[in-house]
Amino acid sequence: MDENPTNDAPEAPVAPGRLLLLTTTHRVAPGLLSWPAWEALRGADAVICPDAVHPLLPYLREAGVLVEHASPSGRELVERTAGGRTVVYLAGGEGDPAVTDELARLGGSGRVAMPDLELLPGSYDLPGARLLDLVQVMDRIRVECPWSSRQTSEELAKYGVEEIYELVEAIEEGDRDALREELGDVLLQVIFHARIAEDDEEAPFSIDDVAGGLIGKLIHRHPHVFGDAVAETPEDVQAHWQRTKAIEKRRDSVTEGIPLGQPALALVAKLAGRARAAGLDVAVPSTDDVGERLLALAIAAEAAGLDPESALRDAARRYRDAIRAAEASG
Repeated sequence: MDENPTNDAPEAPVAPGRLLLLTTTHRVAPGLLSWPAWEALRGADAVICPDAVHPLLPYLREAGVLVEHASPSGRELVERTAGGRTVVYLAGGEGDPAVTDELARLGGSGRVAMPDLELLPGSYDLPGARLLDLVQVMDRIRVECPWSSRQTSEELAKYGVEEIYELVEAIEEGDRDALREELGDVLLQVIFHARIAEDDEEAPFSIDDVAGGLIGKLIHRHPHVFGDAVAETPEDVQAHWQRTKAIEKRRDSVTEGIPLGQPALALVAKLAGRARAAGLDVAVPSTDDVGERLLALAIAAEAAGLDPESALRDAARRYRDAIRAAEASG
């Protein structure tokens, strides 16, 4: 006898729902979403956003995507996916950690039928995007900090010199953590001086002007990269660089543009390098004068491909270690 007189077929299993957490970056124009993001938004059963002024909303309205303004809990989002529905949750700028943490707890409990969860980046930071954040932070510090708001480039100049020396030390010691930190400190000087320049009443300029000028200079001085010129060796590049700089600056001497205020050994090496690159045969003084003997040593080091400033610093470190050894043994 048929025990199932109604002949009911077993119910088909309900497909699990789908919950997409859509994230975006404020550093990219809000309408510039990835194609997968647009597909998800247009095909979802529901799009939910807790932020009524989210920068993406005008673009979604223009695209015909309906958005619910609500602040659901993680459990409520899970419930909205019942029956195999697809829900897109447009996260806030900070990623809504309260919601994501609750979803993680629900999924780990084993007591809740969870939908398929997917983190969908709608836009990504471009390389260098954090520099935009740095500019914003510097703007605020310049306005709100009692010390920073009163600084001038002249007052900050000494710090720039110190930071460069600390950067060189980190490079020579091979300390990668220190290198990253010191590069940041040098970058701070650039950002700070450029921000101060914005306040100048007579000749203001911004960090964008600084970057724009540098970009133009780099492109102009690298025609073998951005143009039709050919440079097969580093020496070819260096020679072209010097020729281009001479034309740009309208210099009558290879010594022009070399700051005399730099450390003496570095100054000698720069002068010697310019003279050698120009093919000039300049006699090296040979006397008992201490300065001229040091000059001759620095020129010889540069001709041998050595940086006399670095070489002397290396020797100074060894001398420092010897002093410490003598102190320890005494």
